[in-house]
Amino acid sequence: MSLAFAAIALVVLVSILAGLLRVAFGDDPVDRMMAAQLLGTGGVGTLVALAAALGESVLVDVALVFAALAAVAVVAFVHRIGRGGEGPRDD
Repeated sequence: MSLAFAAIALVVLVSILAGLLRVAFGDDPVDRMMAAQLLGTGGVGTLVALAAALGESVLVDVALVFAALAAVAVVAFVHRIGRGGEGPRDD
């Protein structure tokens, strides 16, 4: 069973690498923020899968901290966009 969780974690890590390309080469800030949220979600998923595979409950705590930080990042991004910061381009 732990081998299955480790394989799931590897698949999620590969999807995180694909998301890094979108963060680096995204068209506008909203696309980049959504890709960054995908990275955060993938990181949380990877940590939870590794916690199950390795039997380390501390990894679940780290995943919860990452999830909370991701929520704060979204609030900060929306606050910045709402105040007239760099928003989506109208081409």
